[in-house]
Order: sequence, then structure tokens, then C-alpha cells
Amino acid sequence: MRSHRSVRAALAALFLLGVTAPAASAHDRPTEYLLDPAGTAAAAIYPEGIAARGDTFYVGSTTDGTVYRGDLRSPTATPFLAGGVDGRTSAVGMKVDGRTLFVAGGGTGRVFAYDVRTRELTGSWQVEQTGAPTFLNDIAISPRGDVYVTDSLRPALYRIAADERRTTAVETLPTFLDFTGTALTYTTGFNVNGIVISPDGRYAIVAQSNTATLFRVGLRDRSVTPVVGVTVAGDGLVLAGRTLYAVERQGDVGYIVTIAIDRHLTAGTVVSRTTDPGFDDPTTAALVGRSLLVVNSQFGERAAGEAPGPFTVSRVRAPK
Repeated sequence: MRSHRSVRAALAALFLLGVTAPAASAHDRPTEYLLDPAGTAAAAIYPEGIAARGDTFYVGSTTDGTVYRGDLRSPTATPFLAGGVDGRTSAVGMKVDGRTLFVAGGGTGRVFAYDVRTRELTGSWQVEQTGAPTFLNDIAISPRGDVYVTDSLRPALYRIAADERRTTAVETLPTFLDFTGTALTYTTGFNVNGIVISPDGRYAIVAQSNTATLFRVGLRDRSVTPVVGVTVAGDGLVLAGRTLYAVERQGDVGYIVTIAIDRHLTAGTVVSRTTDPGFDDPTTAALVGRSLLVVNSQFGERAAGEAPGPFTVSRVRAPK
């Protein structure tokens, strides 16, 4: 079996030679997608977030804010939104809802909304300028259309109400919940990261990465309670029925952690930890049919000062 590094090397060789693989059929789709930094996009992408709808997926660059768009039937994704435009110098978590793509801007403290058909900026928000560090990390959208945004450095969960998703200027990002004084205590490092919302819109689950803890947040009463029985250093989260997937970065490899969650989202059991030869410091995932699209960040290479290989997204079968 080829290693994930040899697969990336082969993809890079094809790219340099100008060779493009034919589009795959619905039954023979690629298992790896190359992020092609065409044009002015930074070659060192170091991607983090992903969103998917139908056969289309979007991936963000933490380096310059470029947003890539790909098709599940084609092995290459290319720039869709140019980096730096609208002040979007970093793109982290993202979600697509209908025609709108929401993008969290990491350390910029910004959230952006774009029309995926026209590329038009339809909304823009900024955290309150207090001087405190911020890192807007992940996004989840409730069934009614409210947009929730996590902050890994400030103890806050933000919400953009469904009827306030369009702006004509940069608006203040509204705080929905201050975690200060709750069961979720912020400590040194990256705290709340991934977020998912229950199908009934009553609860969110958030992952506190640095304490390897999951918490349930009541979206009606703003209650915060630990999810018992689960220890996982979660980055991105995916909820599918009673199964919760958490992407757990462990060096260059990393895992998809499959968790059986109870109906009230108060307790869970780790069923499996699954890896794949294509994983390289995976950060988050998006569910497409029976597969997970997993972002390979190569953050480990960046931290070690090593030259990265081609940046990719892996498609793996969702564990049961």
C-alpha cells in the first residue's frame, strides 16, 4: 500500500506535468482531492475548514484566506474566493446553507457570508474590539437558520440570528453565551473548537480541544453540561443521527473518533478510532452521503519548519 506522502507526490507530479485525471463517475469518485493553488493563491495553503453541499465542497486556507471549491467527481479543487478580499486573510471553519457560505476568519475575528452563485459578499461581522485575543474557529447552522460561531481564545459562543444574516456593512458579532462561570472553563491554549447542532435545534455539542472534553449547550436555556463517558481531543465535529464523529489530530496521522451519543446528547461511548494512509494532521470533516471529506492541514510540517507536500482532502467511508 502506498503511503499518504507517496500519493501526494504522485499528485504533485501530475500537476506539474499538466496531466488531469478524468472526472470520476458517481460510483468511482476520487478518494483524494488536490487543492490547486492557481493564480495568486498562496502555495502554502495549510487548510483547516470544509463545507459541503451536494457534490460541491469548499475548503479554506489559513495562510491567505483563499477559499477553494471542488466537485466530488473531479480530483482537483481550485480557488473560488481570492485570499485577502473583504479583509478575509484567513479562512478557518465554514458551513454552507442554501446559497450562502459562511466563513470564520480565525485570528482576524471576522465572519463572512458569500452567495455561492455570484461570489458576492452578503454579510460581514467582527467580534467586539476589546484587545483580548480571539480565534473564530468553527461554524454550525441550526435548522431555523441561526449561525453559531465558536471562539477558541475568548470564552464566548456567538450567534447570528436567521433574520440578520445579511449586512450592508461590518456589524458587531453578537455574543450568544459567555462561558465564564459555567462548567466550561477556558484555560491556556485552544479551547472550544468544533460545534454541531442537534436536528431539533435544541442543543449544540462543542469540543474543548485542550481538555479533551465535549459539552452540551442548551440553545434555549443556555445551559452548559459536560458530555459524560467521552474523552476526545476533538477538532472538527460531525453529527449523523446518534453517531458523533470527532476529528482528533495526533501528529501527522490523526483519527476519526466514532462516538455513540445518547438521545439527549448528555453521554456517549467511543466506539472506534479510525485512521487512513491519506491523513496528514487532519483537522475537520464534512459528511457527504456515506463518506467523510477530511481536511489534511499539514500543521505538523509547518510547526517543524518542514516543506509541505501537496495539500489534499481525503474521502473515506464514514465508520459505523
